[in-house]
Amino acid sequence: MQCKNSIEALTPFLLELFDQSEQLIAIFDSNDLLCYANRAFQAAFFATPNGETTFADMMRANFHATRGSTVSDNDFEVWIASVLSRRGKQEFRAFEADLTDGRWIWMTETLHANGAMLCIASDITCLRQDARELRIDRDKALRASQTDALTGISNRGHIMQLLDIAIRQAASDKRPLCIACLDLDHFKKINDQYGHDIGDLVIRDFAQHLQACTRREDGCGRIGGEEFLLVLPDVSIDTASTIIDRLLETVRSAYPAKEHPTLTYSFSAGIASLCTDESLRSILKRADIALYSAKNLGRDQFQIAPS
Repeated sequence: MQCKNSIEALTPFLLELFDQSEQLIAIFDSNDLLCYANRAFQAAFFATPNGETTFADMMRANFHATRGSTVSDNDFEVWIASVLSRRGKQEFRAFEADLTDGRWIWMTETLHANGAMLCIASDITCLRQDARELRIDRDKALRASQTDALTGISNRGHIMQLLDIAIRQAASDKRPLCIACLDLDHFKKINDQYGHDIGDLVIRDFAQHLQACTRREDGCGRIGGEEFLLVLPDVSIDTASTIIDRLLETVRSAYPAKEHPTLTYSFSAGIASLCTDESLRSILKRADIALYSAKNLGRDQFQIAPS
């Protein structure tokens, strides 16, 4: 076949080539929904583009069926939170991964400006593995250095790194950026009354709700005991307020401990929008002041920092 100049003519030809390829090829949209997968990808991850399956859904189904990617943590929700804390935060990313069928793949993720992501994986099982253990240990150490061990979301160091990148990108592109500092209300009382194990369940429950309310390009991390940070690139203060308001409603109806069905919790938040030439330290301070204002006004609410 001769290639034509028309994209319309080229597209079916490319899709036919993709489907014949032994490489694993998939495209996810800005909401991380699987919208294209060639036969090799579908066979490896047991997923078809149906307009409903997200990356997390796909990985969760495979984990419970003991297939697809090898999951290095017995707690899937902590593992997937760690994966999502890194996924879609860079224009290009490459890494090694193991499949449960014994294959070893080299996966690349290319992020489009509209939020779509192209994923291409090659089978590298046959390559020399002299230094593989060393590379795997290095990758595990890197992930651990970026991950909060209890919740699986970004730790303080990683979320601050993401915030620093987001500030520089927002300043360069002259786009908005909002952050929210969040703190669980009366958390000491929960620990004192129910014990630290239940306190840990509450923290993990909140982290899951926090990550669920974010887009792939957003960042969320645990920066202290019951303190969290949300980074929202290209988001206005009104949209950030709506996100936090919805999160407040979600958490109010959360019941994190089955053995204590009456246990509920809440949080307070301070939201700040990036000002011109503002530093990381400055925007964090303004969001923190707004957080304490929310606490002083009765908790279970958010306040917006003055610009």
